[in-house]
Order: sequence, then C-alpha cells, then structure tokens
Amino acid sequence: MRGVNKVILVGSLGADPESKTFPNGGSLCQFSIATSGKWQDKQSGNWIENTEWHRIVVKNRLGEIAQQYLKKGSKVYIEGKLRTRSWHDQNNQERYTTEVHAETMQMLDSAPQANSY
Repeated sequence: MRGVNKVILVGSLGADPESKTFPNGGSLCQFSIATSGKWQDKQSGNWIENTEWHRIVVKNRLGEIAQQYLKKGSKVYIEGKLRTRSWHDQNNQERYTTEVHAETMQMLDSAPQANSY
C-alpha cells in the first residue's frame, strides 16, 4: 500500500520571504507561516489559543511569484508535501527540520494580484 503525503495550510507569513538562486538557473523561496486554533477549556472556561509555525519551501517560478507578491503578514493558502532533511551543526550534532514543499499557492489578501498559481 502506498501512503499519502499531502499538506494543506492557510496562514499568515511571519516575515518577508527569502530567496536563493542556483548556478543551474533554479531558485527557491522560503518563508514561515503561522496557523492558529482557539478553543475553550471545559474545566476553567478560559479561551486557549495555540499557534503553530510551518516552514514553507517554494521552487522555481512559483517561488519567484511568492518572492514578488508575499510579505510579512500576507495570508496564503499552501498545498504541498512534507519533507524532512538533516544536517550537522557546528558541534557536529545531527539536526532535522521538517518543511512543506509547496506545489500550489494561493494568495488570500484582497490585493488585485492575489491569484492562484
């Protein structure tokens, strides 16, 4: 049986996107978005809010569009796949990070350029 690796997120950028270009002509854009949920504690009646941060990677033309139109605070719909990568830090400890590699992006702000790509 094959598994499914699909992520759908709607959130707001925590900072402006950062882009990198490569000698082969490829590029990528990275940014983080926040999603939050709110619920009422049944025992205390207090409202509790939880915010999660997600690292987003957008490649090539879609990344160029993200770099051009998104900024801190922009609301965005992202559809993609989870990818985990590892690296060694300065103390040679192996570290891991999980990112969403976006395949679809839709800008949700009311600006005229907020189209789906």
